[in-house]
Amino acid sequence: MPETLNLNYYYGNEADQYSFYRIPKILLTDRRYKGVSLEAKVLYGLLLDRMGLSARNGWLDDNGRVFLYFTQEEVMTMLDCGKDKATKLFRELEGIGLVERKKQGQGHPARIYVKNFILEPEHSAPVQTAENQPSRPLDSAAVKTAEKPQSAPLKTSGQECGISAPNNTDINKTEKSDTDLSITPPAPSAVSS
Repeated sequence: MPETLNLNYYYGNEADQYSFYRIPKILLTDRRYKGVSLEAKVLYGLLLDRMGLSARNGWLDDNGRVFLYFTQEEVMTMLDCGKDKATKLFRELEGIGLVERKKQGQGHPARIYVKNFILEPEHSAPVQTAENQPSRPLDSAAVKTAEKPQSAPLKTSGQECGISAPNNTDINKTEKSDTDLSITPPAPSAVSS
C-alpha cells in the first residue's frame, strides 16, 4: 500500500481550476457497454481528451474525420500497465467499435479514430396494452379448478448486491487457531492494595 500523502484541502473556487478526464456516463449505464472493462472505459476517456486536442490542431483526414496518435507506451505510462495490457485494452475498444486503428507502416504509430459513443435506441417490440390487444375468452373450468394460484406477487429484493457465498469456516477448524499473535505478553492486571 502506498504511503498516505499529507495534502491540502480545496478552498472556495479552487476545485474548479483543474482539468479532468471525462468518461461518458453512457459507458457505465448502458447495458451494451456492460462487458467493457473499466480500464478500457478509462482509456476511452483519455482518447476522447486527446481527440479534443487533435481537433483543435486540425488533425483531420481526407474525409474530415478527427484522428489522433496515442502510443502503447503512453497507455502503459498513464494507466501504469504493461504492454500486453495496453494491447488488450486497445483491442477491447476496437472489438466493441469505440475506436478504429489504421496502421501507418513500420516504425510509425497507428492513426486512431475515436468513434462516437452515442448509440441509436434499440428497437423494441411494441408494448401491448389493453387497447391494442384483443381479449381472449377464459376457460371457466380452468379458473374454478386451478390447484395453485396462477398469479402471485413476485419476490423482489433491493438494489443492493445479493448475499455472497460464506467462507465455510466450519471446515477450517478455526477454534484451534491462535488468534492472539501479539509479541508482547499480556499486561498484568491491576492489583488493589
